Amino acid sequence: MERLVGTVSRGIRAPIIREGDDIVGIVVDSVIEASKSADGFRLGDRDVVAVTEAVVARAQGNYATIEQIASDVRAKFGGGTIGVLFPILSRNRFAVCLKGIAKGARKIVLMLSYPSDEVGNHLVSLDALDEKGINPGTDVLTEERFRELFGYVRHPFTGVDYIEYYKNLILEAGCEVEIILANDCRNILSYTDQVLCCDIHSRERSRRLLLAAGAKKALCLSDILTESVDGSGYNEKYGLLGSNKATEEKVKLFPRDCAPVVEAIQKKLFDRTGARVEAMIYGDGAFRDPVGKIWELADPVVSPAYTAGLEGQPNEVKLKYLADNEFKDLNGKALKDAISDYIRNKESDLTGKMVSQGTTPRRLTDLIGSLCDLTSGSGDKGTPIVLVQGYFDNYTK
Repeated sequence: MERLVGTVSRGIRAPIIREGDDIVGIVVDSVIEASKSADGFRLGDRDVVAVTEAVVARAQGNYATIEQIASDVRAKFGGGTIGVLFPILSRNRFAVCLKGIAKGARKIVLMLSYPSDEVGNHLVSLDALDEKGINPGTDVLTEERFRELFGYVRHPFTGVDYIEYYKNLILEAGCEVEIILANDCRNILSYTDQVLCCDIHSRERSRRLLLAAGAKKALCLSDILTESVDGSGYNEKYGLLGSNKATEEKVKLFPRDCAPVVEAIQKKLFDRTGARVEAMIYGDGAFRDPVGKIWELADPVVSPAYTAGLEGQPNEVKLKYLADNEFKDLNGKALKDAISDYIRNKESDLTGKMVSQGTTPRRLTDLIGSLCDLTSGSGDKGTPIVLVQGYFDNYTK
């Protein structure tokens, strides 16, 4: 019988993972046990087994306290006035980091972008800016001026006024605070020449512009906790980037040494099942909410590690283009056979070809990682492992 199902994404339930657990063994055992359950399936070559970065980091014990963050910030900035530039507005992603940064400084000059942060959380709407005649490209607003214009604005999903929330976190850490809102990173140099760039994907540009404009020191979140401080976890590549809240006093860092994990998962599954699967670790997906305007990707990358078979981009043709153009005079079996033959004989690189127009020109790991993030969710589904089957099939399979 002809196969009528394409890509299938399954959330795989796993035990609650603690520091020191064998993450490779848990992933492999969980997938194999799920395959034998009432919801059974058979593993095949090029299936993708993905595990969320959160449980990998938890198994590694990759944590840091606010005191350890403060110690590193103090060592790198000297404990005086620090500009904290373009942080995202997130209780989960940045609040605990901010506590640690504030404990390592005498004063924080907090510069927020507006009307929204880098990932789309809005402080105020563009319509409100237009109404007040504010140009976000050039206008620098003090906290007082912002309040005069817009008052206290709560985030529609969290109910938090992030200006007030971040201000109080800094004050509670025993640190002075001054808040400004602007979108040219160089504006912060009017207040301090030592800056911590807290943006994620634009951080290197911010650093470059600041240094060219005369900053004495410009570091990024990726420069904090790149090695263990007073026994802390660390990430040599991403530092505090990709961290999120574990407790009110501790963050879980992005996992490190990830390549050996995915390679071990791949090998162990082959040894036990004979299937040559691909494996990856995934974090946030890369997609945008059309209603809330939030771009999900608060991690530095979607996937910090993956096996070699997940390198590259899709090389696909657009079926509707073939049906409406190349084979517009065919129907039924003749149309199916013609399209199938075209796919089997397609060029190995369709970049720039009309027949691939409208396909998704993104990396495989970003696409599959986004699918996994949506499948596992961020709450209480209990499925930190995702099995994706049929992703590399096409119409001819």
